[in-house]
Amino acid sequence: MNASRPVRCLLLRPIPTRPASFRSRPFHSSSSHSARRRPRSFNVKTADTGSSPPLIEQFKPYSEAEKAELAKHYSPEQLKAIEAGEQAINPQDLLYQGELRQDPFGLKYLDDLSTIRPVIDKPVRNPESNYDPNLRLKNEDEIVKDFAQWVKDLPAEPTRLDYMKFMDKRRMTVGSEKAERAPTSALAPKLPRINDPEIRYAKKDKDEDPSLVRLMQQTGFTSKDLKKIRTKNLVCHPVVNQTRMGKIRSWYYLTIAGNGNGLLGVGEGKAAEPEDARKQAELRAIRAMEPIQRYENRTIYGEVKGKVGAVELKLMTRPPGFGVRCQQYIFEMCRLAGITDLAARSSRSRNPMNTVKAAFQALKKQRLPEEIARARGLKMVDVRKVYYGGLV
Repeated sequence: MNASRPVRCLLLRPIPTRPASFRSRPFHSSSSHSARRRPRSFNVKTADTGSSPPLIEQFKPYSEAEKAELAKHYSPEQLKAIEAGEQAINPQDLLYQGELRQDPFGLKYLDDLSTIRPVIDKPVRNPESNYDPNLRLKNEDEIVKDFAQWVKDLPAEPTRLDYMKFMDKRRMTVGSEKAERAPTSALAPKLPRINDPEIRYAKKDKDEDPSLVRLMQQTGFTSKDLKKIRTKNLVCHPVVNQTRMGKIRSWYYLTIAGNGNGLLGVGEGKAAEPEDARKQAELRAIRAMEPIQRYENRTIYGEVKGKVGAVELKLMTRPPGFGVRCQQYIFEMCRLAGITDLAARSSRSRNPMNTVKAAFQALKKQRLPEEIARARGLKMVDVRKVYYGGLV
């Protein structure tokens, strides 16, 4: 080693540190977090271009003339609220975050906050209510008094129908009710039977399947709606039941049904003949169809988990163009539900029947931004900013 050359001790040099970065899975199709909200730089002077001054210089306090003009449209209390809002808002935030959003979760208004939106606003009691604010429930003595008066007014031979009419007409409150409410009556009207000719359903053919007509009556779908529903048999195998008379053989079918636009159902059927079991499973799947929430009509909201028996799986959202990358049973369910971007990871058991049930359970467990906002008392845009990376 050359003695004339100075030696630097590496232990005395400061070690450069980098801020910790946490990699997160994207929930939407916009750019990554590092590519957004970068400070805007003005390289060209305003005096050279002759254009208007930067946006941050345009947010100035109201002048006396402007306040006088605002006083013509707003009350003094509203003017104080406007001035307090101006002082609370930082112009720098308006410069970098005050962008108009075009996504489905964006606000439908700019500065008109007088309209109450039930999804993102807290419920407000109607000030023009027709009910007495001093309305209260009756105590026990008042209820007993009403019952005693009803006993006095009973006919010579009372029946159970008289008691049911009394229960319908009685009042449990004391006060002036200006608006009449529709009471829930215990006297049910005459219910039509399945074969009642007054039920107007299309039955042009005499040879039409009666199970199809019954399905239309149970679900409310028309014949055109039922034709759009697609079914898929995922599991089919024979089963044997051991009894004292011997082995009884039958067939088991597991079928899914969906319209490709947010409806999905799972049904099971078992019969001695395979055709009867298949038909039974298809009808049960159509009757059990439920709406599946979809983000941008293509994927799910966040990550959801499902567990049935020994099957544990996780469904994850994916950006546009990713496709459906999972096992065949979940792939068919996504195809009938109208989900085009999804990833799934299954652990432990791979039982086909429990896999379908666990996936259907996970799809119904999605937490929507509206539910999170309502539970936390926040605006929906604030929830989407935290969980979905949207601009405010």
